[in-house]
Amino acid sequence: MDRINEILQRKAEINEILKDEKRSQDADLKELEKEVRELNEELEDLQTRQRLIDETKEIEEGNAQTRSVETFNGQPRQENRETGTDSIEYRKAFMNHVVRGEEIPAELRADEITYTTDVGSVIPEKVMNRIVEKLEASGMILPLVTRTAYRGGLTIPTSSVKPVATWVAEGSGSDKQKKTTGNITFAYHKLRCAVAMSLEVDTMALSAFESTFVQNVVEAMTKALEQAIISGDGAGKPTGILSETPATGQAIDASEVNYQALVDAEAALPLEYESGAVWTMTKKTFMNFVGMTDSNGQPIARVNYGINGTPERTLLGRQVVLCNYLDSFDAAADGTSFAFLFNYTDYIVNTNYRMGVKRYEDNETDDQVTKAVMLVDGKVVDKNSLVVLNKASAA
Repeated sequence: MDRINEILQRKAEINEILKDEKRSQDADLKELEKEVRELNEELEDLQTRQRLIDETKEIEEGNAQTRSVETFNGQPRQENRETGTDSIEYRKAFMNHVVRGEEIPAELRADEITYTTDVGSVIPEKVMNRIVEKLEASGMILPLVTRTAYRGGLTIPTSSVKPVATWVAEGSGSDKQKKTTGNITFAYHKLRCAVAMSLEVDTMALSAFESTFVQNVVEAMTKALEQAIISGDGAGKPTGILSETPATGQAIDASEVNYQALVDAEAALPLEYESGAVWTMTKKTFMNFVGMTDSNGQPIARVNYGINGTPERTLLGRQVVLCNYLDSFDAAADGTSFAFLFNYTDYIVNTNYRMGVKRYEDNETDDQVTKAVMLVDGKVVDKNSLVVLNKASAA
């Protein structure tokens, strides 16, 4: 009927007015509400009248079908149908599609789900409500370093010479000594990570998709910061530990992974810096050390297990920190570092703006953006605890 089409068209116009923020502010909401209520009542009467006309016509043609009896004054029964990929109906259809190859009915494949290609496969949420990602090792270096919050550009004094006490005879004095100081200046380096997804994905994707966003951003920031702590070159990023030149005699060349390399490194570590220094290497390099054998083929290294059953990785009684921010012995080129001893408290990470995670909407594209920003710098303040093992070519 023409009047039904007019009513539906008018309701669509009102819907557009309400969606438009500027037009909705200018409109009289009470009048619109009254008009919608009247349109709904009129539409209900017209649809009931049309249904009765159609039923009468079928009876006259001899094609009447059995129907439930309805009172004229009662409200038409509304079908409460669960929608979405998490509905029982969709999950059954999905099972039939996987098991028997049957097509999912068109009414269950809403446009927002089927045709938004960015979202990926339309698997019911209760069947698989998570995103499978490749895991990466991170967060093992950052807790070990010293963290400060000095203002960027501030110069911090350091001392390279300590005064010496001397024994003197009665009535005698000692020489006056000069205290020599140096300094370390922290700069501004901006670390930023931003991930954006379209408004459609934000609205229609699996709940697991959005829940991984902040986790991914923070993990990326942690990985970049730890990478800089180990091997940063200082150009737009912190200066890494391996960018420092070790003190004289504290760079050891090793042509193979053996017991002598460990002994040479321990011997090069000054006694004053014995406490707190730890090994840093890849897991593969560590397992090469653990797998060392004597002339009879018997293992000479052991991995001790704590009462909780987790391995406590040590070499010559010294803790081992594993990371992937430097090459293993097998992958390292000649002359490059594959392991080092260092006391991480001698490295300072200075952040005058703590990592902050923020979500905002790009007004031009309606994209939902999650970003993290951090102002950070890092430097070795005392390199005397650094002993580096460099790969040397085999003789």
